[in-house]
Amino acid sequence: MVEFRNVSKTYDNGTKALRDVSLKIEKGEFVFIVGASGSGKSTFLKLIMREEMPNDGEIIVNGRKLSTLRHRDVPHLRRSMGIVFQDFRLIDKMTVYENVSFAMHVVGASPRNIRKRVPYILSLVGLQDKARCYPSELSGGEQQRVALARALVNNPLMIIADEPTGNIDPTLSYEIVELLNEINRRGTTVIMVTHEHSLVKRFRRRVVEINDGCVVADSAQVSVPAAE
Repeated sequence: MVEFRNVSKTYDNGTKALRDVSLKIEKGEFVFIVGASGSGKSTFLKLIMREEMPNDGEIIVNGRKLSTLRHRDVPHLRRSMGIVFQDFRLIDKMTVYENVSFAMHVVGASPRNIRKRVPYILSLVGLQDKARCYPSELSGGEQQRVALARALVNNPLMIIADEPTGNIDPTLSYEIVELLNEINRRGTTVIMVTHEHSLVKRFRRRVVEINDGCVVADSAQVSVPAAE
């Protein structure tokens, strides 16, 4: 699913974000990426999404070498990913339904498929009764669930979550990660950056720790049976 082979990334200002990282994430895994601020976690995600390119090494995502991926093929790569951000990034003037359906419009889904898929995804994240609400009418946890629904609606192979619980309280954080856990049980690969060690301890999954651009620890994944 995702493989880093001796990957290094140095920015133009001289910051060494990643140093000779080799790592493989298999299809269906749930992996926490942890580390202090500035350790290289965000760069790790940007390289997977091909927002950045490495200076050295090779990155393979879904069987494709990103170094040889044409610029015009990058949107297609990203369609295989559902991306959840810390700051939600919802469109204020759109309802919950419209925020989620917009992600399907962008990829050319038919109106019929949108009408069928969006209510299902909203029910999956427990927001079926909030479809006509606007983001300003929702709590932080509800807004993050909308963002998660938007990431899921195109049935991605992988969810990339960048500090998705950073702006919500601890109780709601557990709810968001439990949703990600359930999504993972259904077969979707989940890569989640977090600084919340309580979440990592509670949800016993593989943990990759990055420090000063290097992978300094990589725990074994605790397997959870996939849903039938």
